[in-house]
Amino acid sequence: MKVAIASDHAGFEFKVALVNDLKDAGYDVLDMGTDNNTTPDDYPDHAADVALALLNKQADRGILICGSAVGVSIAANKFKGIRAGVCHDTYSAHQSVEHDDVNILCMGQRVIGINLALEIAHTYLKAVYSHLPRHQRRLGKIAAIEEKNMK
Repeated sequence: MKVAIASDHAGFEFKVALVNDLKDAGYDVLDMGTDNNTTPDDYPDHAADVALALLNKQADRGILICGSAVGVSIAANKFKGIRAGVCHDTYSAHQSVEHDDVNILCMGQRVIGINLALEIAHTYLKAVYSHLPRHQRRLGKIAAIEEKNMK
């Protein structure tokens, strides 16, 4: 599985740890920045990079990290076909994929510790969408909202 990952300056340390850990676990990782934690940058830029990587089939799943996870989630969800979810626990990480077909995991470096972030990332990447009729129906409704409102 190819994973696109990015952070702003506030998520840099987690991004570095996640890139190394995921590579060690055998994932093909596309590191999309940022490259340091000393130069303030803007999370929407990194969210756009990861969203476009998924939409352009450069990656199968994405991970975004900022201070709280909220900003990157909002920005990524502006892209049609992206379902970015904030997950700070393993239950949400697997259920968001199984039920909602989330394709970008968002985590906040200022919210959780690195060990939990690593566990959440692995849980998210191992999860599989269920394709149950009720979940497909709900995703269809989301797609209809996108079609209506994202023109």
